[in-house]
Amino acid sequence: MSTPLTQRHEFVLLFDVTHGNPNGDPDADNLPRLDPETGRGLVTDVSLKRKVRNYVGIAKEEQPPYEIYIKEKAVLNRTHERAYKAVGAEEELAGEGKKRKGKGDTVELARRWICDNFYDVRTFGAVMSTGVNAGQVRGPVQLTFAQSVTPVLTLEHSITRMAVATEQEAEKQQGDNRTMGRKYTIPYGLYRAHGFISAHLAEHTGFSEADLELLFEALTNMFDHDHSAARGEMACRGLYVFRHDSKLGCAPAHTLLERVKVQPLQQPARGFEDFQVTVMEEDLPAGVSLIRRLG
Repeated sequence: MSTPLTQRHEFVLLFDVTHGNPNGDPDADNLPRLDPETGRGLVTDVSLKRKVRNYVGIAKEEQPPYEIYIKEKAVLNRTHERAYKAVGAEEELAGEGKKRKGKGDTVELARRWICDNFYDVRTFGAVMSTGVNAGQVRGPVQLTFAQSVTPVLTLEHSITRMAVATEQEAEKQQGDNRTMGRKYTIPYGLYRAHGFISAHLAEHTGFSEADLELLFEALTNMFDHDHSAARGEMACRGLYVFRHDSKLGCAPAHTLLERVKVQPLQQPARGFEDFQVTVMEEDLPAGVSLIRRLG
């Protein structure tokens, strides 16, 4: 039996990108996401969670209790049906094509079964009332958008593919067979995100100390398993975790997160060495400790 999580946590995650697009915006031709007022780069919380899910899926080979609920090509209602069958409620799945709400006790049993078997549900939560109702879960781990420490420059590159897709394109080019395209990158950006872990919500989902360690492992290593031509080079540069001695917490979260300060040493920045990271570890509030510091 895994040790239950009984202490509140907050953390600061630092990561960077070199000559890549850390999180393209599909509504803007896949340009790197930006805050238009400040010019600082953005990476959504959804993007970061996706990388955590992918890492856990690889590291644990998608085996219970580390299956992944939100994954590529998943059909969520199939998972809900698995849950109903696992708790012995197949009869409530009758009525193909209809919205099957399930009885109150069955919904709770299905919700608990999914939490027990799917890491991302007991970590981040999920809305599982689609068609086959398996309830809703409010996850104990929440992440903010990541924002670059300094403004980033978006570059647009013309690229050429020495091939075409159809015979018609080849005929038009009389055998030249080239396809032109665009690629967007930023030369360098150091990003900062904050995370919050509630011990009270962990009680409801079964999120444990072992799950917490796996989360920190994923945050540290997830970029090494997420390389692509679009993303360039991405790496975790720091993980700073504040642990409280109680479920309720011993200090406001923002006063702890503000102890991690990142200052640019020169502009424009073109590498992590162009920043200074300082952590104020002295005189931490009573009941708070800095338990992890990477970077």
